[in-house]
Amino acid sequence: YPNTGIRAIQNLNIHIRKGNKIAVVGRTGSGKTTLAQLLLRIYEPDSGAIEFDGIAVEKIHRNALRKAISYVPQDVFLFSDTIRNNIAFAQQHVKEEDMVRAAKAAGVHEEILRFPAGYDTSVGERGITLSGGQKQRISIARALVKEPSILILDDCLSAVDAETEQRIAAALEEYTRDKTTIIITHRLFSLMEFDTIIVMQEGRIAESGTHAELLEAGGLYAEMYHRQQQSGSPENHPKEN
Repeated sequence: YPNTGIRAIQNLNIHIRKGNKIAVVGRTGSGKTTLAQLLLRIYEPDSGAIEFDGIAVEKIHRNALRKAISYVPQDVFLFSDTIRNNIAFAQQHVKEEDMVRAAKAAGVHEEILRFPAGYDTSVGERGITLSGGQKQRISIARALVKEPSILILDDCLSAVDAETEQRIAAALEEYTRDKTTIIITHRLFSLMEFDTIIVMQEGRIAESGTHAELLEAGGLYAEMYHRQQQSGSPENHPKEN
């Protein structure tokens, strides 16, 4: 952070292979979102390097980078328009079947059909007519219909309950089979099938590995996982469909 002497993240060394499924977990303030913002060039690193296919990220035009990456933040934004136009935003000639497939993967298709106007339902100012969970899932559908090479989901299922999140995670697994996927989350229930789980703590990687490896290690991840198993859901997360 400028003029504070505080480094949001430091000493990171991460190699993500094409098509891998990566989860980034950690407590609030551990540097998870900053990592995503560096990949998107929202922030520039003041040391070290970020590369895509061996090309330094600063040599890739931001427009090209953001065309290849779909990013869904926790605090999503919807336009005062129809559900259809929100999902198809900036994409020309989106086919109906592609939109439906993306909405199904995001776990929101059935709910859209319950509205009298279906996909042509107006969402109101900033999506005021929708629940928080519906807004998040429509934003995920918008990211999926773009068919990105890299998908980054930044705690964007925080407004749905754990059971709904698990159903969506299963649908996303099929949809993103050939895509590099990075999921930033507080919830650890749905991470068993990920190639690598990166555990952040105070801007550093505390540990990394598969779900089974991290549980066996008995470190921070195991502590967080067992706490969530006992409580049924992570702390301070609302439950909403």
